[in-house]
Amino acid sequence: MNPFRWSYRTAYLAGFGLCVALLAYALYAEHVLGMVPCPLCIFQRIAFMIMGVFFLLGGLHAPRGGTRWLYAGGVLIGALGGIATAGRHLWLQTLPPDDIPACGPNLGYMMDTFPFAKVLKMVFTGSGECAKVEPVFGLPMPAWTLAWFLLLAVLVVWTTARKRA
Repeated sequence: MNPFRWSYRTAYLAGFGLCVALLAYALYAEHVLGMVPCPLCIFQRIAFMIMGVFFLLGGLHAPRGGTRWLYAGGVLIGALGGIATAGRHLWLQTLPPDDIPACGPNLGYMMDTFPFAKVLKMVFTGSGECAKVEPVFGLPMPAWTLAWFLLLAVLVVWTTARKRA
């Protein structure tokens, strides 16, 4: 079945299914493969969760007309946040060893200790654990997440902009 001919509902529910599958793989990589997520990895997971919620709501509601862009906007906010986070993560992974920032506290400690705005600043400043490259099928994990954020963003814009029911 050609995904470019899927209905709005089918495309959004498929987007939800992809987000669930990607999050399931992240948990598999963490608990089975032993890939401990850094703070930027966790924010990428949150972005997939945001996208998944809006994909599910859009798929269940399946509105007509301009209301579709409300759900698309939610998905795109998650995608843009994920693209920015994955891009920053990839940039940190390309730094020479001398330029890698020192490792900081874990995300749980930061969330308990600091206000959220400061936690965001600390996470996006980067830390040493975010620069560790663990390839999956030959590419670092943030490269895969970046590709999926871009693919899902294209899916949502394509599906929402079409006139087909």
